[in-house]
Amino acid sequence: MSDIVYINIEEGLKRVMNNAMLFAKLLSKFKNYTHISEIEAAFAENDLEAALNSAHTLKGLAANLSLTELYKQVQELEAQIKIGTENNELLEKIKGVHAKTLEEADKVISQYA
Repeated sequence: MSDIVYINIEEGLKRVMNNAMLFAKLLSKFKNYTHISEIEAAFAENDLEAALNSAHTLKGLAANLSLTELYKQVQELEAQIKIGTENNELLEKIKGVHAKTLEEADKVISQYA
């Protein structure tokens, strides 16, 4: 069994005053965000400022929704971008974490919506 927490449901529910339907709605909206593809595009254009902005926004969304593992990984990517490093390997890892987070979000959405 994996020790990775993709969504801390208890914490996420606390953030929305235990409104499970609202939490599910916010997770549904999160599924449509394109920040990872924006980071990829920014890396392709060597635009670290745009990559940093997208990473920062994604980190904030992950924190607000208690997307624990995604938050940790994006926080690391943001730190690397700040020092001028384009870390495509970490971005690929984040894409995997993001995909798994979306799978877990679907479970939460079906449970609470």
